[in-house]
Amino acid sequence: MRLGELKKLIEGTAEPAFVLDMNGHVVAWNRSAIETFGVNEGDAVGLHCSDLLHGIDECGKHCTRDCSIQKQAIKNLPLKSYDIQLNADGERRWFSMVVTAVGDGQTKAPYTIHIAKPIDVQKRFELVLRDLIMKETDLSAASASKLLAAERSPSGFTELTKRELEVLRMIADGKSTAVIADTLFISKTTVNNHVRHILRKLNANSRLEAVRRAEQARLI
Repeated sequence: MRLGELKKLIEGTAEPAFVLDMNGHVVAWNRSAIETFGVNEGDAVGLHCSDLLHGIDECGKHCTRDCSIQKQAIKNLPLKSYDIQLNADGERRWFSMVVTAVGDGQTKAPYTIHIAKPIDVQKRFELVLRDLIMKETDLSAASASKLLAAERSPSGFTELTKRELEVLRMIADGKSTAVIADTLFISKTTVNNHVRHILRKLNANSRLEAVRRAEQARLI
């Protein structure tokens, strides 16, 4: 499908919608997106989605240029809708993002169509309910999130290798770098390299934060 056709397509929806190229840059931006996000099409086109909307998922992960959803699209993997908090004309609001990947008819590199459905009241209620469950029961944040389908977070799309998942599970069990290295028959330097990759992919600043986000996104 050509870009001109995609522009006509997103103008056919009343919801805020935009099209990204394979690198995550905006190439089309409909009128509802202008009204909702307070950014004109001329200012939006060419910007990376993360720089424009500053998304944060319910696991606390900020959108970055290393977008797991774009990676899924490039690999022609099925894309699920997800919940994301976006900068909407100076305010933080929740949206359910429906994503569809389409080819341009000439290359394998797809465009992705994003339709943002406002769910601010619903999502805020859901997060309040999660906090209440945690307060009134012995459930952890991860368990409470699972009850409320936290897999709708983009963190759930994060691609960790089999070895990275092994390391992350052992970190979650409280294992030290030395113990992980001995158990997996690898060096401590290799363990630390895996940890560095895990932190980058989950946009976490510490091992504990990485474990928390992975649990909430049901990666482990």
